[in-house]
Amino acid sequence: MSVRILVVGSGGRMAGAVVRAIGERSDAEVAGAFRESQQLPDSGEGIDVLIDFTSPEGAMAHARWCMENGVALVTGTTGLEESHQAAVDAASERVAVVQSPNMSVGVNLLFDLARRATGMLGEGADIEIVETHHRYKMDAPSGTAIRLGEVIAEVRETTLEQSGNFGREGMIGPRPPGEIGMMTLRGGDVVGEHTATFFLEGERVEITHRATDRAIFARGAVRAAVWAASRDPGAYAMADVLGS
Repeated sequence: MSVRILVVGSGGRMAGAVVRAIGERSDAEVAGAFRESQQLPDSGEGIDVLIDFTSPEGAMAHARWCMENGVALVTGTTGLEESHQAAVDAASERVAVVQSPNMSVGVNLLFDLARRATGMLGEGADIEIVETHHRYKMDAPSGTAIRLGEVIAEVRETTLEQSGNFGREGMIGPRPPGEIGMMTLRGGDVVGEHTATFFLEGERVEITHRATDRAIFARGAVRAAVWAASRDPGAYAMADVLGS
């Protein structure tokens, strides 16, 4: 039986890509597509999963709706503040929630490679993250870049809040040991690029993921939705979906 998926934010580029990605699969179907959360149906009857690529406020509203109606949630919305995340966390106590700043298989491989490189290269490596997106992206740094920084910080047994540097200007002095640099570029129609550079004496290692088509995120989201439809309540990530 096909997994019935409700897509919210159908006026946006990502939601449109999700609808097309659902059409590529034989195990999923569109149960509805709405532009705004205010248009959601009164009940979750006939719906297995809701896919959300909207706004922090939208993600909060959709999480609450899913919790109230017993519908699994897949959300790739970034820029969430504490109140928004609290709603998503609350939903995971009642339904399966897959939350990831990036649904692509390649980016989740990037996270794994960065984790391994951080451990192998040790504390002597200076690590910088650079992310590039189109001119219309609302949040900075991207959720993917933040997660990449968090992965690196976890290996170093610190946090991004403690070790991250999100911009440099003026007479800043020597680079502190253990710092994780985070730089943002915005322009044109770039779908998404993320690079983690590990600087060592006499050499450097760069790990890069470049997205050229939003379809990769949409296909990942639909894959997550099909996976989440049969899962127990809980908070899941794309690593769970991919079995890594």
